[in-house]
Amino acid sequence: MTRPGKIIAIHLSYASRADQRGRRPAAPSYFFKPASSVGVSGGTVERPAGTELLAFEGEIALVIGTAARHVSLGDAWNHVGWVTASNDLGLYDLRANDKGSNVRSKGGDGYTPLGPGLIDARTVDPAALRVRAWVNGELRQDDTTAGLIFPLAQLVADLSQHFTLEPGDVILTGTPAGSSVIVPGDVVEIEVDAPDAEGSPSSGRLITTVTQGDVPFDEEIGSLPAVDDVQRAEAWGSREEAGLPAEDAAPTAEEAAPALSPELRAKLLEAPTAGLSAQLRKRGHHSCFIDGVSVNIPGSKIVGTAKTLRFVPFREDLFTTHGGGYNAQKRAFDSVDEGEIIVIEARGDATTGTLGDILALRARARGATGVVTDGGVRDFDAVAEIGLPVFSQGAHPSVLGRKHVPWDADITISCGGATVQPGDIIVGDGDGVVVIPPALAEQVADDTLAQEIEDAWIAEQVAAGHPVDGLFPLNAEWRAKYEAATGAASDRGARP
Repeated sequence: MTRPGKIIAIHLSYASRADQRGRRPAAPSYFFKPASSVGVSGGTVERPAGTELLAFEGEIALVIGTAARHVSLGDAWNHVGWVTASNDLGLYDLRANDKGSNVRSKGGDGYTPLGPGLIDARTVDPAALRVRAWVNGELRQDDTTAGLIFPLAQLVADLSQHFTLEPGDVILTGTPAGSSVIVPGDVVEIEVDAPDAEGSPSSGRLITTVTQGDVPFDEEIGSLPAVDDVQRAEAWGSREEAGLPAEDAAPTAEEAAPALSPELRAKLLEAPTAGLSAQLRKRGHHSCFIDGVSVNIPGSKIVGTAKTLRFVPFREDLFTTHGGGYNAQKRAFDSVDEGEIIVIEARGDATTGTLGDILALRARARGATGVVTDGGVRDFDAVAEIGLPVFSQGAHPSVLGRKHVPWDADITISCGGATVQPGDIIVGDGDGVVVIPPALAEQVADDTLAQEIEDAWIAEQVAAGHPVDGLFPLNAEWRAKYEAATGAASDRGARP
């Protein structure tokens, strides 16, 4: 088969796919793909550097046999010469850049493999064709043209109203449910057949292997790849497949209640980290410290919920795929919410920066409370002048790619020897940074403040000349004196 003059693809055509997307079109709509996107069976398709959402779409391709212009619905199928398999590959990272035109998201080299064989359209019933897709040998799509919203002949007739369909032109007729994300190394196979026709004619399996590209997009030339949860859900096929929570899931009572209420925040601002860590240790939490970090603005205190970001050790190929474009680091700083603290896993490596003044400005503008990183900070003085408290291992002028690859955000990480989960409560002051599980925060804060009152009374007694033996901590005699002086007995008895 020679290269087609035109490739026309339909947006949504199978009921199963429309139901998956939650929208059903009243009429077909289309986009063009360049002829240079055609590929052959046994070929490869490249996932560009800095992208993550390349998806396969098994489809039935119609090859026009005789020119069609203003043809009727009843005559349209007579203008189809052959039927074959196609893989309407798409890169969701670029989908928003061109809206419905799909110029860049669907137009890449090799994004339209066709073949390997042709089925004579005169020998099959267009209402009884089947398309199947396998990824690494696992069946992912299996549907027939009986599930189409718009019959195949309607697509030919409709397009012929607007321009001449010429011999060799290709119409990609849409994909059923089951399309999903593929990664480098995956092998995709598509087959179209007519199982009920005489001889069960088949296109044979159209085989495409995914490879990894190493040339990033240039932000000075055009827009860069960008993804969000909507694109992830549509690329994978569902929020569940993409690893995202269901949008309509009702929150539990614990989830519905804010992890950090204004009242709790006020208590934690008053409570020193030394006292908080003591209360955590009493409850068996001995790994609550983010070690090795100090604040860039002396006297600063931060209280907030954790938004996590993870860097992995530098590797050339991984930095090519994850370091450029709208990477995890940029996404984290672009999406941090008011009252959150960005906590960065940099494996305790202080010999490179994990943020600089631009990202600090973005975090400040978004209302972030601060940043905690067990790595270094570029533009150290400028970040301090911005007024964003950053706990780190200190200044370092190196760029990110020297030691790190920004890998993922909003996941469980390790920072300074402490495990941190999104939503954990972070408190930092001159003594350091502690991580508090949200379920313990209220009690820990109350008991820390109570202990502070007790410690202040003890300090008064020491200042008055009393020895610390028996006074710090309070023995029975001194506790009786403390309770008599402060009326703390009833409160102490009420605490668990």
